Amino acid sequence: MFCTLHDINFKGAKISLPQKLPPDTFLKMTITLSVEFSFQVEAWVTWHRAIDGHNIYGLYFSRLRGYDKERIYQFLHHHRPDELSRKWWSEAGEEEGGETMEEDRRIFERLTAKISLRYLDVQSGQEGEAQTLDVSAKGIGLVSAGELKPRTPLEMWLKVADRDEPLYTRGEVVWSKPVAEHEYRSGISLERADLLGLSRALRAG
Repeated sequence: MFCTLHDINFKGAKISLPQKLPPDTFLKMTITLSVEFSFQVEAWVTWHRAIDGHNIYGLYFSRLRGYDKERIYQFLHHHRPDELSRKWWSEAGEEEGGETMEEDRRIFERLTAKISLRYLDVQSGQEGEAQTLDVSAKGIGLVSAGELKPRTPLEMWLKVADRDEPLYTRGEVVWSKPVAEHEYRSGISLERADLLGLSRALRAG
């Protein structure tokens, strides 16, 4: 099966295929950047979009050797230096609060999803309820009645529609700000990318 590569960095890639892949597909693939640059990776499909008859996919590399990371960097350095500077090293692409860099948005597409959750402040033992505003494999944006201070570690249980048991995940508060009386909006960075669980949450949301 052949695909077209549209974007790549150390964390993943964006590709297009004529075929439609099942959700949560695990891939072993060879990426050829040029005659001199070819390497193998293992990746998960984290999102899908159908655009003008083409199937566009975001891939998260679950396995990429350090040597191949250096090859990716050298390829972009020689062939796409402007792209390398603008998207990899500039912080101008940060979203509000600085929680997500441009390089993450290309792979971990953030989708609007309203999902109820319970959380536990690991340090204080305080519990609370919140609702997600957006979800990706990398992080969660949520709104809560109680303030969640930056760097607070959280345990979270998301009430996903197609699961009997809540989806459990862990993360850390990156930023938080009041948006109304007794209402706070926060950005949570996940401890690890729970690709299978969060992809189900995205579809259910």
